[in-house]
Amino acid sequence: MRGFLVSCAALALASCAAVSAEPPVRTTTPSQTIPVADQQVLFWDDATRSDRFRRMEDFFVGYDTAPAPKVRALPAGTAFDAATIGALDAYLADSDAAGIMVVQDGRVRYEKYRLGFGPTGRWTSFSVGKSFTSTLLGAAVKDGFVASLDDPVTRYLPRLAGTAYDGVTVRQLATMTSGVKWNEDYTDPDSDVARMLQVAPVEGEPQAVTYARQLTREAPAGQKWVYKTLETNLLGDLVAAATGQSLAAYAKAKIVDPAGFEGGLFWMADLTGNNIGGCCISIRLSDYARMGQFALEGGQPSVPVGWFASAGAPQVEFGERYPMGPGYGYGYQWWAYPQSNYGAQGIFGQSITVVPASRMVIAIVSNWPTATARERTAARSKLIDRVIAAGSR
Repeated sequence: MRGFLVSCAALALASCAAVSAEPPVRTTTPSQTIPVADQQVLFWDDATRSDRFRRMEDFFVGYDTAPAPKVRALPAGTAFDAATIGALDAYLADSDAAGIMVVQDGRVRYEKYRLGFGPTGRWTSFSVGKSFTSTLLGAAVKDGFVASLDDPVTRYLPRLAGTAYDGVTVRQLATMTSGVKWNEDYTDPDSDVARMLQVAPVEGEPQAVTYARQLTREAPAGQKWVYKTLETNLLGDLVAAATGQSLAAYAKAKIVDPAGFEGGLFWMADLTGNNIGGCCISIRLSDYARMGQFALEGGQPSVPVGWFASAGAPQVEFGERYPMGPGYGYGYQWWAYPQSNYGAQGIFGQSITVVPASRMVIAIVSNWPTATARERTAARSKLIDRVIAAGSR
């Protein structure tokens, strides 16, 4: 993952010149630039992560949207029983979580913070942002900018013609089943995910497209699932090309405003000025919960009716191929869980979990000491299961 967050900080002036103003979206310029060598998030120490995860806009260039003109209220609900609150408090204290919010029936049943984070602060999303990009794909389908998920990707990104992505559909891009060979190893400085944003910018071409042009195929399209952040970046570039808007501008209209975000949204840009579809959104904890609530309620009027039922369903069923157990899979940039639950996940412990049967949303932001950790993922899952059980009583 070296280079995963190599964005515009070291080239702020050049990058800002490349990003055009799109009211009501405005560009941001870092108040302080950091050298490229210091932009490698995997190598930040604990204190640096805790500080910078709370204010990525101070170090990286991107788009910043205004809050929704009408903020969705999240009134207080009935508190959980003492044992459940104790479990939530213990997890918050012991897991390097910065904030947890549980909303049920649109009311807040639990909300607490740590690590210098608070209700008015914004925390970075990492791959939780993938589910935002997926939602914008749904909006582009409803608005007619994307005619069909079965369209070839090259219809919208013609510079991929003649590459390994020739013949791949939008649906296969959304489910990460392109069959294109990819290495997502965050610990390997030579992995694809580490190098994709280090590729030299090409005028008129997003960095994801530039990197994708050099990749090769390992399986027929539609037959093999491999987690690829690049493919969400490409999906974002596709939505931007189809709509003629930056992802942040489209998100302002299709997510921030209808979901009633209280704190706006910061979305990082690559070296060509394009929003990075696979990551890098910063919002308030309450707005993570509002995003989950927006999905829970169907995302109207932004996406087609039934979009989230499909996006959160296992379009790819993991089955016995993965150690997660039955009921797990991957949808359209959302992770599918048992009992028709689904969620968004990002490295270092960010997550939104949507529980339709209990009308519940669980939002957690964190500063885990490593990008991924099986034992921490298991502990979070155990906590979420306990909260879901408490909410069903």
